[in-house]
Amino acid sequence: MPLGWFRAENFRCLAAVEIELDVRANLFVGPNASGKTSLLEAAFFLGRGRSFRSRRRDALIRHGQAEFLLAGRSEIASGPVTLGARASQEATEWRLGGQPAAGIADLAEQFPAQVIDPEVHKLLEEGPGRRRRFLDWGVFHVEPTFLENWRGYHQGLRQRNAALKQDRSDQDLAAWEQELAAAGEELVRQRDRYLARLREPLETIGLALLDQPIVLSHLAGWDRDRGLLETLREGRARDRRYRATQAGPHRGDVTIQVGGRPAKDRVSRGQQKLVASALMLAQLQIQEQQRPGRSALLLDDPAAELDRENLWRLMELVRALPAQLWVTSLRPDIPGLPDAARVFHVEQGAVARA
Repeated sequence: MPLGWFRAENFRCLAAVEIELDVRANLFVGPNASGKTSLLEAAFFLGRGRSFRSRRRDALIRHGQAEFLLAGRSEIASGPVTLGARASQEATEWRLGGQPAAGIADLAEQFPAQVIDPEVHKLLEEGPGRRRRFLDWGVFHVEPTFLENWRGYHQGLRQRNAALKQDRSDQDLAAWEQELAAAGEELVRQRDRYLARLREPLETIGLALLDQPIVLSHLAGWDRDRGLLETLREGRARDRRYRATQAGPHRGDVTIQVGGRPAKDRVSRGQQKLVASALMLAQLQIQEQQRPGRSALLLDDPAAELDRENLWRLMELVRALPAQLWVTSLRPDIPGLPDAARVFHVEQGAVARA
């Protein structure tokens, strides 16, 4: 099951928050700038190791403090599991079951959090890096060897890029290319398999939200008519000019189409939000199939950019998810939210049961 207890200290405006959560649905109500989004951001950090609002870790630490602390507890078949994070400007320490964790991947397996916030449309509008992160987060949960392979690929990539910056010989570049190409092609196969698995739930959700299926296509990061090893060898002169490797899955992307048109070209911001939300919901369905009873959906101000009809459509799908819900709102009347949702009032960084 997901978190039943959560604590945050010195995270943004949250001085010391401790709450007992409902395992199904939780609604956090309060005015703007009260700390609702910061609470979701803290939960997201505990499960993902980063913020969904800022890349700067120091921006997450409450003013005047040296670090923030996060902790959560969940119940699984073998008993209660505690998760923890302590972060300063210099470093983050992860703990699982009271012991130091090897990294955020250990916590992500226990609390795989997904977020739909007012900026979710950026998944369509921004560059391929955001879409690669979305894709790889999903692959991580279904491919047991993904993380090891991903790390191996990026280690080889760093080594080859370092050799390019130092203007090393072709022989030196070749020393990294064999393993780099093998890891890169396996990484693309893993991404392909995941997208194939995502196709059916995404089509169903797209029809429910937009009356049209959503179709994803995977761009590998090089011309697939040739192997990656051959591409790397033939691209050495170009890579030397740029002093960086220009071909490989680190340059990959996912194209998103609705009704045969690129989704980013849809005029309505509300429709873009629905498309991006559909991707998140389909990904959550796959996560729950792989590891039942652990996922959480953090839904920040779902009414933003949506009219009442589209909000109903979104919330009907959200309510059908088996994931734990963390929902923020200015008002307590969220259509489609489970009636038994536990309600909290948020004011000036303090959270209390309503």
